[in-house]
Amino acid sequence: MGKKQYPLRLDAEVYKAIERWANDEFRSVNAHIEFLLRDALKRGGRLPKHDGQPPQSSTERNREEQ
Repeated sequence: MGKKQYPLRLDAEVYKAIERWANDEFRSVNAHIEFLLRDALKRGGRLPKHDGQPPQSSTERNREEQ
């Protein structure tokens, strides 16, 4: 799947914090934002699996954990 371009507006303070963090990690700001989003999606169980299955809802995950 290709990359989707999306205009993003950020608070200047948030941008500067991400920019500093990205520099610390030797990434571009864009790459670091994508890294952070992917990490959040993985942690939340929202990143689609490669088997074609859609991500689970939080209700489905909670049922499985019980």
